[in-house]
Amino acid sequence: MKPLRVLRDNTEAEIEAFALVCDRLGGFDERLSAEWIDGYLTALAAGPIALPLAEWLQAMAGDAYERAFADPEDRASAERALQTRMAALIDHLDAEALFEDADALRLSPLMLGWDDVTRAEAVQAGSIAADAAGELVTGALWAEGFFAALDAHGATWSGVIDDDEAAYFDDLLKQVHVLRLPEGDAELAAHVAAVYGDEGADRNRLVDEACFAVQDLRLWWVEHAPRPVTRKVDKLPGRNDPCPCGSGKKFKRCHGAA
Repeated sequence: MKPLRVLRDNTEAEIEAFALVCDRLGGFDERLSAEWIDGYLTALAAGPIALPLAEWLQAMAGDAYERAFADPEDRASAERALQTRMAALIDHLDAEALFEDADALRLSPLMLGWDDVTRAEAVQAGSIAADAAGELVTGALWAEGFFAALDAHGATWSGVIDDDEAAYFDDLLKQVHVLRLPEGDAELAAHVAAVYGDEGADRNRLVDEACFAVQDLRLWWVEHAPRPVTRKVDKLPGRNDPCPCGSGKKFKRCHGAA
């Protein structure tokens, strides 16, 4: 039996370098926290098309990147940190490993953990207003980043989704979407009741189900990736055949001589 691929995760030093880049970007655009960016990169890693860094970096950070990293050497270091995190996420969503063990949770997102204690501490520290503390829930920023990537690069996703698959996609994306909902939200309560019934689901389970949904999205794209259009090339005439341009010359003396 072929052994499963070993999950390649980031080292603590790599995570720290990634977080530092995100902190600098966040100084110019408050959306760009490490958690939000990790969600954004996860959506890219799960999608059907590998986008070049220059394309997604501009869409994700806008002018905040140029402002935060004006020095070329500094910019190169930041790009390495971002690409290192992206490489780990791509490995988390490695299709071969996922197909071999669909029940394994490989995706390991970067999320701040929130509960009543940490929310109270944030309010006391003055980093969040008391009336906004309820919005601090584990996975919310990550899910916001995920959907921001879909908004920015939606053509690479929705352009190849068959109408018959829409319900399946809606179900998977709903599992990610509910992470954006605060505790006590009516939509969240309805989702938990419909999906989990009397058993219910705490925030940790919702996070795990969202990660499984992302893995399922990745597998779907591998099976339904857009195929390149086959280019039909007409057979070239022989060297001594008449040139197809109509000149009356042999092909080798006309267009075949080019």
